[in-house]
Amino acid sequence: MAYSEEDFLMISGIQHFVFCRRQWALIHIEQQWAENVLTVEGQDLHKKADQPFIREKRGDRLIVRAMPVQSYTLGITGICDVVEFVQDPNGITLQQSQDTYRVYPVEYKRGKPKWDASDMMQLLAQAMCLEEMLMCEIPEGFVYYHETKHREKISFTQEHRTQLKTVLDEMHQYYSRRYTPKVKTGKFCLNCSLKDECLPVLMNKQSVKSYIEGALKK
Repeated sequence: MAYSEEDFLMISGIQHFVFCRRQWALIHIEQQWAENVLTVEGQDLHKKADQPFIREKRGDRLIVRAMPVQSYTLGITGICDVVEFVQDPNGITLQQSQDTYRVYPVEYKRGKPKWDASDMMQLLAQAMCLEEMLMCEIPEGFVYYHETKHREKISFTQEHRTQLKTVLDEMHQYYSRRYTPKVKTGKFCLNCSLKDECLPVLMNKQSVKSYIEGALKK
């Protein structure tokens, strides 16, 4: 199935969706957003990486920042923080260059490695977009964690690719139906910038509609 640009979902939304499907729907379907210290720190970190149209040559590698990517097959679009093109005889050719390169997406994160697969999926989504755009294979990429000051290499397996496609299919289904799932509370709610908009405690007891109707009757 090929998607049109009107149906494209944001790659950045994959992390929201894996963290909490309701959070993703509130942001990407209902257009709600709120800042907290975590989102502000994350935005500040990305400002250092997101310098569009800047190319930097370091020895055998070409570094491109804030590179727009998209996939008509997956129906996603976004911006890679950094894409590194490393000279390799088995790599691909680039315009205005006689060298051949291997391609590695690099994502910047404010914290440390997470317990879930959200960082891997976001990085893999970028890689699969690059594969479609550049007609190449990308077996791995990197995530740089600001808290640990360490760059983690992530290898992409076929299982990872299948898992990502399943998640994206679910995201597209929700988005086409404009469906916002009910909340499933947990400790992760404490770090959510939308906890006040989401009203997780109230929704565990009753629906927002019944809560509002009850408040109007008082």
